[in-house]
Amino acid sequence: MTTTRRNFLGLTLFGMTAATVGCATASGGTGAQTKTLRYQGAAGDVTLPELAADLGYLGDLKLEWVGNTISGPQDIQSAATGQVDFGGAFNGAVVKLKAAGAPIKSVIGYYGADEKAHSGFFVLEDSPITGPRDLLGKKVGMNTLGAHHEAMLGIYLKRNGLSPDDIKKVEPIVVPPVNTEQSLRQKQIEVGVLGGILREKATERGGVRKLFSDFDLLGAFTAGTYVFTEKFIKDNPDTVRTFTTGVAKAIEWSRTTPREQVIERKLAIVAKRGRNEDPGALKHWKSTGVAEKGGRILDKELSLWIDWLSERGEIKPDQVKLADLYTNEFNDLAKG
Repeated sequence: MTTTRRNFLGLTLFGMTAATVGCATASGGTGAQTKTLRYQGAAGDVTLPELAADLGYLGDLKLEWVGNTISGPQDIQSAATGQVDFGGAFNGAVVKLKAAGAPIKSVIGYYGADEKAHSGFFVLEDSPITGPRDLLGKKVGMNTLGAHHEAMLGIYLKRNGLSPDDIKKVEPIVVPPVNTEQSLRQKQIEVGVLGGILREKATERGGVRKLFSDFDLLGAFTAGTYVFTEKFIKDNPDTVRTFTTGVAKAIEWSRTTPREQVIERKLAIVAKRGRNEDPGALKHWKSTGVAEKGGRILDKELSLWIDWLSERGEIKPDQVKLADLYTNEFNDLAKG
């Protein structure tokens, strides 16, 4: 997930009252289940639902693109308030929004970290930073505060014995992903988070080295999920099943199809939809990073963030229950 919006823990997203969030409506609440799903896309990228639709895995469902988003937290907020029918975000954002009273539920994982798809924390090759304690007083540039990358930084520091007071001395700051490498090389920041094509380009140019990555910390794991509102799921169970299973099939198609063919398919999708976008980054695609077959969701993929947010004092330990956060019921590839 690439985002450039500030702190998903901020007031814009999570100042919502439960009453406001409760206004979310599903388009299938009057009887017949909806067959058109409104969603936000990503410029220059092909989302898994878009890929699933192109592969014919969504059956008679149609996707209605309403624009692009650069923020996972904004995307799931839009789903919670009924502006779109589904949205996807970092699992920590899902937990936080649920804790704020949003009636949402995750149905499938859609991105994660593995050997091919991960985000690394990079320093200059000649930097004196070689370990966690060297980060005290240093600036760490990342795309969004309070989300995936800040969580990884916090886990890295805590696992290496830094106290909460020490951790506060490390300064995560927002730097747009496209500017991160330049900011690092110009020494405006001491550490920069780079993923995907940006990571590959930086390492090809040389002069930087990886301090650690999310994959180094946690191994292969699914980091984000798609959500619907509970009302939408109740009113449109067959639609949700078709969508979820279709996305699951797209995940497995991406996993088992030669990389070149996946890229070719995605480039063709971008070309024919005519959104005036640059598809260049797609040529560097390697993996969805989804850990489990068909995007099956595991307890640990969400409990990790409940614990993290609780430690930060953002939610109470018992404020969110795992059983209320997600379901694999509608994912036919996740059964068994």
